[in-house]
Amino acid sequence: MDYAGLAEAAAEKMGLYRRDPGGWRGCRRTSEVSVSWRPSAEFAGNVYRGEGTLPASPRDVWHCIKPVAGGPRTQWDQNVKDFEVIEAISDTVSVCRTTTPSAFMRIISPREFVDVVVMKQYEDGTMLSAATHVEHPLCPPRPNFVRGFNYPCGCFCIPLPGEPERTQLLSFFQTDLGGYLPQTVVDSFFPASIAGFYSNLTKAVKALKA
Repeated sequence: MDYAGLAEAAAEKMGLYRRDPGGWRGCRRTSEVSVSWRPSAEFAGNVYRGEGTLPASPRDVWHCIKPVAGGPRTQWDQNVKDFEVIEAISDTVSVCRTTTPSAFMRIISPREFVDVVVMKQYEDGTMLSAATHVEHPLCPPRPNFVRGFNYPCGCFCIPLPGEPERTQLLSFFQTDLGGYLPQTVVDSFFPASIAGFYSNLTKAVKALKA
């Protein structure tokens, strides 16, 4: 499997989403994030877009969300129970397994996701983490988890000119949770989950500065 090629394609897809403002419909707004959605072109579900400004430098925000083993993500992100690197393909590309706890009053049972993840930095200082689902011989499905599938998804940490202690975080999520969940549960879960992601990340970056 061409893991590096799949990772690069996911990163390119994130760039397309970022440049394409059309068709997004707002579904949730908090003091930290504006969440919108549109039908996914990848699977029979939706792609969600989160956009918010965090009270921290891009370096601190990136430290909190960077997809690395032993990073702080499992400490602040309520949707990540465990994160492990299965195979490092290069310095910037790896195959990872993420497990999630039960959610939504236990209606959604624990999930596992196997993705190829790429990290990129651009000339303007923007940093991107992008991912898409893959199979890996060291990651057969496990009996206590439902296998979910992340279609191209990612987060941009974007510097704000003249505001070194503020960062725009633009994120895209499109996930097939697998299993047999009512569509109403799925449609309710993601906007609430993304709002929680931004809220908990805001608390995490503030704690870094305390």
